Amino acid sequence: MTKHRCGWCAGDELYEAYHDLEWGVPVYDDHQLFEFLILETFQAGLSWITVLRKRENFRDAFDNFEYKKIAQYNQDKVDELLQNAGIIRNKLKVKATITNAQAFIKVQEEFGSFSKYIWDFVDGKPIKNKLKHYKDTPANTPLSDALSKDLKKRGFKFVGSTVVYAHMQATGMVNDHEVSCFRYNEV
Repeated sequence: MTKHRCGWCAGDELYEAYHDLEWGVPVYDDHQLFEFLILETFQAGLSWITVLRKRENFRDAFDNFEYKKIAQYNQDKVDELLQNAGIIRNKLKVKATITNAQAFIKVQEEFGSFSKYIWDFVDGKPIKNKLKHYKDTPANTPLSDALSKDLKKRGFKFVGSTVVYAHMQATGMVNDHEVSCFRYNEV
């Protein structure tokens, strides 16, 4: 018997694996949260599959998303990244990654962890939506608006409400699996 999946991932093996194993699973680890935040930053204006296909290249290029290293990147490293054909070579997004690593560390210092900070926006537990069809998924919500505004206030870049909502979905802060999807009750 075939498992029913959310319609957005159907037919692509990489997308289906991401959907089945990662998307919507609550993430409380700061390192993973940072990785998703940076990948969502690079996804802004592009499709998620574009970023997903380059994910391993991003890991290699950005020191496995070690935010303490990234926070120290200099212009030589920026130039190197902008020559790397394996990633999305957008100067503003590369520079935003460094800025976001620095802001990420400041949030950790203030709250003890980035996880505590971000999960406080949903009182520490995922919001379980009841979507019948993935096309009914909002691009943003009042909650993602508030989180986006707060992140920007803290110096983060490329964290508009739509990017933030995608991050919330990816890291399980919201469960936007279709109710008929086999993952809906699993995450």
